[in-house]
Amino acid sequence: MSRDGDRPPLPEALPGPVVDNHCHLDMDDSAEQLSVLDALARAREVNVTRIVQIGCDLPGARWAVAAAEAHDVIIAGVALHPNEAPRLAADGELDAALAEIESLVASSPRVRAVGETGLDYFRTGEDGLAAQHESFRAHIAMAKKHDKTLVIHDRDAHADVLAVLDEVGAPERTVMHCFSGHADFARACVERGFWLSYAGTVTFKNAQPVRDALAVTPMDRILVETDAPFLTPTPHRGKPNASYLVPTTVRAMAQVLDADLADLCAAIDANTDAAFGGTWG
Repeated sequence: MSRDGDRPPLPEALPGPVVDNHCHLDMDDSAEQLSVLDALARAREVNVTRIVQIGCDLPGARWAVAAAEAHDVIIAGVALHPNEAPRLAADGELDAALAEIESLVASSPRVRAVGETGLDYFRTGEDGLAAQHESFRAHIAMAKKHDKTLVIHDRDAHADVLAVLDEVGAPERTVMHCFSGHADFARACVERGFWLSYAGTVTFKNAQPVRDALAVTPMDRILVETDAPFLTPTPHRGKPNASYLVPTTVRAMAQVLDADLADLCAAIDANTDAAFGGTWG
């Protein structure tokens, strides 16, 4: 990611409002760091009207709740990232950290989601998998207990993510964050009633399997996200991402789907409300 402050310009505004359903406003450490107000203002200019702020560790979860309580257009998702779980377990702190996450889930109505949680076999070796699975199952139980949306992080773990969800039962609302699977995996997720969230990766030259997955995803199961400040869409790769770049991804998605852009925006906005338990902002 660029650290030279060279941010991409604002794209043309979308014809209808959409939601960035997965963002890390607190992780922007670029030279031209955007304040929350600046990030929201730029997003609003291009019709990205709401944001789901995701906290991936305890400090991030606390930050997400505070941001959602301060800004009507933000709601929070809180969890321990799969790669956090082995570290916390090694320090004997996983149970206490999970308890604090559940306290945040239970105490603030601005927390609409438990996530991102799941499995990551890319960065975690065999010695950390037990802790990841323990944490994942705890978050699933938490989402079901408190009627929250479950936001899944799945990296190189497609089969095991589905196996765990099938075993214990998925919550009523489940979102596959930054969908990275192929078309068959997309169909398997849709069959289970999940929403599939597509990020800037859909614009990457080497991501044809993701585009194939998008092409078979029903319109009522599609979400969009930035995962900002990561996964900046083409043609701005290497520069910091932000919610105002969602239109670049949505236009690429419309091309893959051969869909009317306004219709896709309307579907994404309605789907996000359904996926996260109603309107906000």
